[in-house]
Amino acid sequence: MTTGLKHKLKIILPIALGVFLVWYSYTNTTPENRSQIVFYIKEADPLYVFLSVLMGILGHVSRAIRWNYLLEPLGYKPRIKNNILIILTSYFANLGIPRTGEVLRATALTTYENVPFEKGFGTIVTERVIDVIMLLAIVLITFLLQTDIIMSMLIERGINFTGILLLLGAGILSFGIFILFIKKSSTSIAKKIKMFVKGLLDGVFSIFKMKHKWLFIFHTLFIWACYIGMFWVIKFTLPETLHLSLGQLMVAFIAGSFAMATTNGGIGLYPIAVSSALAIYGISAVSGDAFGWIIWIAQTMMIVVFGAISFLLLPLLNRNK
Repeated sequence: MTTGLKHKLKIILPIALGVFLVWYSYTNTTPENRSQIVFYIKEADPLYVFLSVLMGILGHVSRAIRWNYLLEPLGYKPRIKNNILIILTSYFANLGIPRTGEVLRATALTTYENVPFEKGFGTIVTERVIDVIMLLAIVLITFLLQTDIIMSMLIERGINFTGILLLLGAGILSFGIFILFIKKSSTSIAKKIKMFVKGLLDGVFSIFKMKHKWLFIFHTLFIWACYIGMFWVIKFTLPETLHLSLGQLMVAFIAGSFAMATTNGGIGLYPIAVSSALAIYGISAVSGDAFGWIIWIAQTMMIVVFGAISFLLLPLLNRNK
């Protein structure tokens, strides 16, 4: 398989998967249920949808500010307005072609703020590592808060606690063997992996050496608080989800987060994942699907509208570049 074909498949497959899931979800829903879902979406209180979008925007602005704390130790301090426009444009690009946003973001930073591509891209990789750490922390906290219900669900599906421990132990052992092999190996692939991991670790630990580390940590927590908040506030748009606690909604939030990483912007899969998670707490498929579609449509439209505007404004506000 040629490199060009592999690249095309990486672009086409997530889009195809998203389209298939939309079709699958549509065909596996009765006309009555579809009408009810559409009704819930149309009747969603605009105030809460607006608050959700507002928190999403605040999270992106905070990310733009935080980005400078990573760039300052490298000797660069881009304008915040450019950071905001570049970030929104990159998210807009990711809706069309997965993972192009990161490359576009580093390229735009080079074009408009004269930051070398490799340095800008390095800070973006560091951001992604921090995001993964935060998501894992949220997964752990959610598991501790919802241990009983999650364990009950796993047991109902034939997965007992002993099996989970054995699976976890096998995973840790396999990972340990892999690390040991890479550490002792002198092959070119092993060297590349070691250099890559070292670069990631250097990027993560550089946070504690930066001048504004506490502000960086504050913005990191604020960004994820906005992400959770924009999800939580949607519960007020549906009568059936009003009683859900933050801990219960966190399970659905995590399901949605993983869905977003699987298809372009979570198309098709996001509402299914959220609805399935909410079903654990007795939320009907109709209300669960409506919840997932309301949050997905609101946030996707935010990215489309503000991303497109940013795409047009960025070169206009930087004509001299």
